[in-house]
Amino acid sequence: QVQLVESGGGLVQAGGSLRLSCAASGRFFMITTMSWYRQAPGKQREVVATITRGGDGSVLEDSVKGRFTISRDNAKNTVYLQMNGLKPEDTAVYYCFASAHVRFGVTAPYWGQGTQVTVSS
Repeated sequence: QVQLVESGGGLVQAGGSLRLSCAASGRFFMITTMSWYRQAPGKQREVVATITRGGDGSVLEDSVKGRFTISRDNAKNTVYLQMNGLKPEDTAVYYCFASAHVRFGVTAPYWGQGTQVTVSS
């Protein structure tokens, strides 16, 4: 019912920047909370940042505070993650998450397919 398509990942040198995008499409009334998670090889998936529909964004992962910023465009049903000052330890697959009202009284979680971010030293 809801598809999340991420883009913007790639290979970057340490200190560089990337901007991830995640666009939601399909059948839904409203996208509420949107978040970015990441999963490095051999590690559990962790939440990086989250943002409400009203635009209240929070970077939750201590290691990226001050370097990453989350934002969204409700008209485009898109969430962004601006990543500056990238470090090799930021290397991971980054996943988009969205909570969507799919019909009256029903909210469901959806995940994107993930986009690889690789930071070289």
